[in-house]
Amino acid sequence: MTRIGTSDLDVFPLNLGGNVFGWTADRDSSFAILDAFAAGGGDFIDTSDSYVSAAADGPGISETIIGEWLAARGNRDRIVIATKVSRHPDFLGLAPATIRAAADASLKRLQVDAIDLYYAHYDDPDVPVADFVGALSELVDAGKVRYIAPSNFTAERVDEWFAVTEANGLHRAVALQPHYNLVERSYETDGLRAVAEKYQLGVMPYFALARGFLTGKYRPGVFVDSARAGGASAYLDDPAAVTKLAALDEVAAARGASVATVALAWLRAQPTITAPIASASRVEQLPDLLASATLELAADELAALGA
Repeated sequence: MTRIGTSDLDVFPLNLGGNVFGWTADRDSSFAILDAFAAGGGDFIDTSDSYVSAAADGPGISETIIGEWLAARGNRDRIVIATKVSRHPDFLGLAPATIRAAADASLKRLQVDAIDLYYAHYDDPDVPVADFVGALSELVDAGKVRYIAPSNFTAERVDEWFAVTEANGLHRAVALQPHYNLVERSYETDGLRAVAEKYQLGVMPYFALARGFLTGKYRPGVFVDSARAGGASAYLDDPAAVTKLAALDEVAAARGASVATVALAWLRAQPTITAPIASASRVEQLPDLLASATLELAADELAALGA
């Protein structure tokens, strides 16, 4: 188990992504994935009120499915739920009234009394930082949210968030959700890692497998029939990404592990990282994700992959 920043939330070091629930995984498949994740020791689920816009049921279906699963299994006290606000079409942006209404809607869909970790999904330059951080802090005071955090914020805006927090005596953010993986490395140099260290934030990187590219199934000349293939196969046009795949193949073969397991284990080993976010559309994909939580790569392997 690993702790999220300065919170008291101890979680499995893999954050299961709920962005596929209701989209590439229907309700029954989602239940099976969630069951297998919990059986494998997993207890940390990430979703958003805007997931999944591509689903027939529209935004919010991921939260609904997770809520139905929690109710059916009676395991709410063993599961840590993270969700987000600002992108649902009925609750766009971070105006205080929007945040309050969106939180109530998420609580209803999730069928929970409190959200464990509530992210501002995207920054909203039209709303003063003090207003939306204040509104999020009020949700903690109201007992509707346990902890708050930014997602997709710049380092400068995270600094502003904390300046407002300190000036107004608000509840501190405990986490950060950036885009980061073995082929997308800007997190290391754009100031976000520095602010995560500065404020002791637990970091949950999304697209931890580069939209599926780092599973290893996307190769030059190979056709993959998947709703997500477009984003993953785009990396095949990047020679550096293809080189990374070859390096992953070497380490995976030496370790008797999958490419996905090694890619996630590398990410988990990076400074500030608490739990990479990865999703599965089928139960068969889950063992490789779960294995990453216990695979400890050697220093030379980490260096070779990161070079």
